[in-house]
Amino acid sequence: MEIILLIVAGMFMILGLMGSFLPVLPGVPLSWIGLLIFYLIPGVGINYLFLGVTLAVTILIYVLDLVIPALGTKKFGGSRKGMIGATVGLIVGIFAPFPFAILICPFLGAFVGEIMNKSDSRTAGKAAFGSFVGLLASSFMEFIVTFAFLILFLYQVWNYKAFLF
Repeated sequence: MEIILLIVAGMFMILGLMGSFLPVLPGVPLSWIGLLIFYLIPGVGINYLFLGVTLAVTILIYVLDLVIPALGTKKFGGSRKGMIGATVGLIVGIFAPFPFAILICPFLGAFVGEIMNKSDSRTAGKAAFGSFVGLLASSFMEFIVTFAFLILFLYQVWNYKAFLF
């Protein structure tokens, strides 16, 4: 039973890490669920302070993840269509076969979104840059937190290795 829960917790940690780049997956909340599942393993014992602090970080990062791209777009005069275009571009960039697509496609998606919003190319370029910067900042922040949660998870697994294995 312990091994199954450990594997499920590890899968949530990996999904969380992937979710830091895939906008359809809530990365940090998935990683936190992985931590929670780990602490629900019989014999590990629940560390309420650890779970409470990481939950507070999770909620803060989740809110910031929603706000930062919008602030980046708004700061550079963009629209909702630009943000949607940047997100679609990110998804296309993840699966595109050429190098650096994950960096180029969100910018191009935001640009196309702004052009569809009837902006001229100069305004669309500026707004696309804002969407792109906001999306990258948000993804980077989420990656750092999910990676830190993964390190904490591995540290706790190491501490309980005699019990788990």
